[in-house]
Amino acid sequence: MKKIILGTILGLTSIGLFGCENQNKTDGDIVISHVKGEAHVTSNVEKAVVFDMGVLDTIDELNVNVELALPVSSVPEYLSEYQNAYNAGGIKEPDMEAIVNFGADVIFISGRQESYYEELNKIAPTIYVELNASTYMEDFSKNTLNIGKVFNKEEEAKNFINKYDNKIAEIKTLTNASNEKGLILLTNDKSISAYGSGSRFGIIHDVLEVKRADETIEVSTHGQKVNYEYISQVNPDMLFVVDRTKITGTGDDALTVLDNDLVKKTNAYLNNKIFLLDAEMWYLSAGGVKSLGVMLDEIHSAFK
Repeated sequence: MKKIILGTILGLTSIGLFGCENQNKTDGDIVISHVKGEAHVTSNVEKAVVFDMGVLDTIDELNVNVELALPVSSVPEYLSEYQNAYNAGGIKEPDMEAIVNFGADVIFISGRQESYYEELNKIAPTIYVELNASTYMEDFSKNTLNIGKVFNKEEEAKNFINKYDNKIAEIKTLTNASNEKGLILLTNDKSISAYGSGSRFGIIHDVLEVKRADETIEVSTHGQKVNYEYISQVNPDMLFVVDRTKITGTGDDALTVLDNDLVKKTNAYLNNKIFLLDAEMWYLSAGGVKSLGVMLDEIHSAFK
């Protein structure tokens, strides 16, 4: 059973701790290379601060036994057992005092906390994880192996990587044999954005090789704003839809937004090939072992 620690901050921390290297946390036995440098981590990690939800997903799937500090308000619902963990602050604004008080052996961050890297690395060895569209599976494999090394779950990590490599090859056999072209949409209440190759959801095209209904979509963090006329003109054979209201809990859901006469004229609608993807997996915790498994299964099912 995985351990979590309740979120009450106990005691006060002297200001001096923020500026000093914690030597017993940095002279570790395991060396983890990442884009920001190297993290020297103790071989018996007991406490970890995790700001990346893909990392939390992997820790959970590998059944790691560790006390966790998290940005609890950003923990996905499918990982709800961790929503009462020790609170490490906001997803974009770590609570430095709380993190010092927690006494972490290792800290995991990603892009949203990048500006805090140097400060966090003075508290405990900090590992920066990346998940780039152009190197998606390479980054996934590296991150998963690093997590496995830190928590003595390396063999389990390798097994997942091999399993997914085989799954991807199976999916590519189906997508390469199909002439159907896909379009990825994110709906957010009444707003619609399209995502293509090189985007945060680009694994569909770049790794799984689903043919693109529109090869000109601009790469943007928030996607390319589109409307019903655009969807009609592109006329995708398949629509892959991430519904952000499943995360926010407010606004019109994707089925309501896409209930439109122009959308109903597309091949995707006429052939019943509009696929609602798991929003938490795709939007919140991409890069995790569990989330990637769900993502691959969803695209696989679309081509069966």
